[in-house]
Amino acid sequence: MLLGSALIAIVWANSPSSPSYYHLTHTPISISFGSSSFQLSLQHWINDLLMAVFFFVIGLEIKRELVLGELSTLQKAWLPVAAAAGGMLVPAAVYGVINAGGAGASGWGVPMATDIAFAIGVLAAFGPRVPTGLKVFLAALAIADDLGAVLVIALFYSEGIRWGPLAAGAVVLLLTWLTTRTGVRRPGAFIGLAVLVWAAVTASNLHPTVAGVLLAVTIPVRSRREPEAFLSGVHQRIETLRAQVLTPESSIANRDQREALRALQRAASEMRPMGLSIEDYLHPAVAFVIVPLFAFLNAGVTVEASVADTITKPVGLGIVLGLVLGKQFGIMLFSWLAVKSGRAALPGRVTWSQIYGGACLAGIGFTMSLFVTDLAFPAEGLAADAKLAILVASLIAALWGGGVLHMRLPR
Repeated sequence: MLLGSALIAIVWANSPSSPSYYHLTHTPISISFGSSSFQLSLQHWINDLLMAVFFFVIGLEIKRELVLGELSTLQKAWLPVAAAAGGMLVPAAVYGVINAGGAGASGWGVPMATDIAFAIGVLAAFGPRVPTGLKVFLAALAIADDLGAVLVIALFYSEGIRWGPLAAGAVVLLLTWLTTRTGVRRPGAFIGLAVLVWAAVTASNLHPTVAGVLLAVTIPVRSRREPEAFLSGVHQRIETLRAQVLTPESSIANRDQREALRALQRAASEMRPMGLSIEDYLHPAVAFVIVPLFAFLNAGVTVEASVADTITKPVGLGIVLGLVLGKQFGIMLFSWLAVKSGRAALPGRVTWSQIYGGACLAGIGFTMSLFVTDLAFPAEGLAADAKLAILVASLIAALWGGGVLHMRLPR
């Protein structure tokens, strides 16, 4: 759906009816409160509000990996974090050298990001041929890469910070943290607090999507109950239900059975971490609605010159070389240094040639790169060149990485 949305946008933007595409993306939508109103274009509502939900889910994944997953200990995290650092610093340096002092110098953040959905998707196409260690490495690398991208957006692609609204947002964040820690799981309460945080972050001149990551920090990713206590309580409630015949009618009429069922539901809810529940709930909306909408409204670029001309301009050349070559070189170099230092080791049953294939796939920038493009290039001309270069580079990286893995993975 992500790829299909991008292709539809590109075809529409280069068709005779292309003005209607740009008219749609710039359609103003406003929210009014009495005499006050807040207006953004359709594209900006998607990029600033719905993509905040995308970053919220990314934030939950990052927190889960930091607390319980592949980034939870220094020994586990060293290799993917080192690889992610190399995969960000080297592409940014390649782009910076090519565009130093030019009109596109601010776009150094564009080739730094990896599109986790596409990269993992290409890897998944090889099915059981892919060692588990390689899947874990690439996923952890992409998560660490996302964390780096969030920091870059917050620190370098936000306007001058207004501290008053930011302080108000911090107070609401603290209230959200206290609310989640006391076991309140009402969606309405959390959504209301989330909207307040988003509004405060927007007013502070930080990019609105940062609000999603900040909110994710307040969500627990550990269970609120000990497994032994949970199992003991569940056993008692089941025995209560077994003591009498359980029927659809008795579950309504019998007070003891009603209480036992309610207690089981509450216990299961408390045993399942709140962060995981929210992730599972939001993933379908993010994957099948928000990200395809983002791709549809941002990937449409009019190709006025040949592709070769566009990607040989400084902006296009910096992005293509940064994503295709800079990513793989940076990831391989920093991974090799981490292993040689003795602080990290290759995952089990994973070879260096397979790591290289994963490094090539990390050059698929797409979603995050398109997102940073809109922040780095307010001018339409440079943004159009950058978007076309991202699409070309991502396609090359996908084919290159897929070809390497096809040859190096076990049959």
